[in-house]
Amino acid sequence: MVIHIVDRRLNPGSKSLENRQRFLRRAKALVQGAVKKSSQERDIKDVLEGGEVSIPLDGMNEPRFRREGGTRDMVLPGNKKFIEGDILPRSGEGSGKASEPGEGDGEDAFRFVLSRDEFVDLFLDDLELPDLAKRKLAQAESEGIQRAGYATTGSPANISVSRTVSRAMARRVALRRPRPEAIAQLEAELAECDDETRCAELTAEIAALKAKARRIPFIDPIDIRYRRFETMPKPVAQAVMFCLMDVSGSMTEHMKDLAKRFYMLLYVFLKRRYRHVEIVFIRHTDRAEEVDEDTFFHGPASGGTLVSSALQAMHDIVRSRFRPADWNIYAAQASDGDNSFSDGEVAGRLLTEMILPVSQFFAYLEVGEAGSNSFDLSDSSLWSLYERLRTDGAPLSMRKVSDRSEIFPVFHDLFHRRGKHERAAS
Repeated sequence: MVIHIVDRRLNPGSKSLENRQRFLRRAKALVQGAVKKSSQERDIKDVLEGGEVSIPLDGMNEPRFRREGGTRDMVLPGNKKFIEGDILPRSGEGSGKASEPGEGDGEDAFRFVLSRDEFVDLFLDDLELPDLAKRKLAQAESEGIQRAGYATTGSPANISVSRTVSRAMARRVALRRPRPEAIAQLEAELAECDDETRCAELTAEIAALKAKARRIPFIDPIDIRYRRFETMPKPVAQAVMFCLMDVSGSMTEHMKDLAKRFYMLLYVFLKRRYRHVEIVFIRHTDRAEEVDEDTFFHGPASGGTLVSSALQAMHDIVRSRFRPADWNIYAAQASDGDNSFSDGEVAGRLLTEMILPVSQFFAYLEVGEAGSNSFDLSDSSLWSLYERLRTDGAPLSMRKVSDRSEIFPVFHDLFHRRGKHERAAS
């Protein structure tokens, strides 16, 4: 006889984590699509706080085997008030996507609240950091087990046989413990001896040696040594993110806002991959300076535009504070594309000879005014310079944006997983 047990108990509050994870795995494609659609309409701060998304109910259907034909009775789980013959009201009224009057049923929607980590994980799920092969372990922030010499006490499983035997041998040599070969040689001489006086001497000597051997054991408890372990700082990977931006008069607040959103998203992305991430802000006009974040985005500045000054400042900071052997270096530059014509050669040389060889990734984001079509007319001087360098083989990533909604697609395009041939082309 087959027994079927149906558990109809309701899930207690905050006790459905396993069901929640199972749901996210099953409806991952739908939830991820809703996350990316929602992220285009949010500020960066809202994106990092998670929130509520909606997915269509028809995407939650599970495949099942069903019997065709015949008469059968079913008991639906959760039924507390309906009996056979009752008419069930239609669910989902007033929600979802309605159809035209008289043309079929409405489309119900399922609203789902995501935590901050779930939201960011889903958004960054199909992204990857470029060139993660070089990862230097330096910054110690966690602990691990490490060998720390020997101890006189410990677990039998940690006995060091080699160290114990060597110490026992040293003790026997120091105390001049009789060797078994010496005693055996004297016994052989005694067996062949015919002189009673000599036999008495050999007998006494053999007895003394055997007594001394018994007093000095082959292995003594003081010889035993145990391998000792202790918790030691365990290094983790670290990265530094350089933010370079033109703050001359041609850069409007809208352009700076676009750059800020890209920088923030890149920082969040790096924090998902590295335990320790530092940020360096370098702003420039015709001269560059390292500043704090508030000054970087809001501090007034005036002057011309020399991109080489920012690249030189970044090179000096890397050389003095961030050794490439110890740090994974990432850089993102934002500009409206203006640069002095005479500065092009200097900037190109600094970028190709000093910056790119030590960088894991370098992205150039050219920003424009909202609704501007200037990108379609002609390329800027800086864009033309970087495009020429990339054609010559420089590993540069370049994109243009003029509207807030383009930031996420551009970021996704820069970091989406792709094959080796695509990586070489980008």
